[in-house]
Amino acid sequence: MDMNTIEAVVRTTDPADWREGDAWLAGGTVLFSYGSTAFGPEPLRRLLDLGSAGWQAVTETANGIELAATCTVAELYALPEKLAEEGTRDWPGLDLVRPCCDSFVASFKVWNMSTVGGNLCTSLPAGPMISLCAGLDGTATVLGPGGSRRELPVADFITGDGQNVLAPAELLRSVSLPASALSSRVAFRRLSLSNLGRSGVLLIGRLDGGGRFTLTVTAATKRPVQLRFGSLPDAPELAEELEAAIPEGLYHDDIHGLPAWRRDMTHRLAEEIRAELGMPAGAPAAVSGDFWPPQMTQQPARQTQPTRQTKRGA
Repeated sequence: MDMNTIEAVVRTTDPADWREGDAWLAGGTVLFSYGSTAFGPEPLRRLLDLGSAGWQAVTETANGIELAATCTVAELYALPEKLAEEGTRDWPGLDLVRPCCDSFVASFKVWNMSTVGGNLCTSLPAGPMISLCAGLDGTATVLGPGGSRRELPVADFITGDGQNVLAPAELLRSVSLPASALSSRVAFRRLSLSNLGRSGVLLIGRLDGGGRFTLTVTAATKRPVQLRFGSLPDAPELAEELEAAIPEGLYHDDIHGLPAWRRDMTHRLAEEIRAELGMPAGAPAAVSGDFWPPQMTQQPARQTQPTRQTKRGA
């Protein structure tokens, strides 16, 4: 898409350089798809380019993993294999990375440009980086003018369909994924109305070492919804809590799925996740079909090749 209203491209990471008519530019896959008049009543005049920020894409620490906002999908996809080769961490939560990356249903060209931060800031319900980061209790770091800095859960960063907490000039710097969440057992489910279609429902379940259960609902809802339990609930309790946490108006409604379908599939996939995490690790589990083969019922311990034939479907 030609952006014929752009008058300048400024290389900067300083929110103080922002002015009315500006947009932050990372990978640009959304900006250059939608054009310069799709983000407000006034056309964009300048792009503030983060391409020379020099932020390290992935930083591993004893406390977890920090993903720079400029980390590309391709760089994130390579992370589980890299850490498996190093053998320094046993983080089962990394098994979510590749299914979430695959949920872009995009070409390698997009993967090498699209960024984690861009997906969060676009704030679409089906954003798979939102699913991943919220599901692993990620914390977003936001920079503002005057050296201001604030942190908040990724689950709270998104406030609606295409809406988030960013004020004018603010910039998403990074997302931190805590070791406590990365160390948990996880389960992933995804459904769309068509083969290789946009996610209509995407749920992530997490069971930590203390038996606490967290369920994160995305794609089906306009913003992420998280349910937390002190222990694994039974089926009626989970269904009741889902009903209470997600009112009818919170389910997303577009060409990729009606609210009633999204609600029904949310309940179905939530129960599959609950049942799976209630079984011994590695036991076969019921898996609803999607673009991964439905006959595959187990997530391999660690992926070394990006083959969909060995991934669990949803």
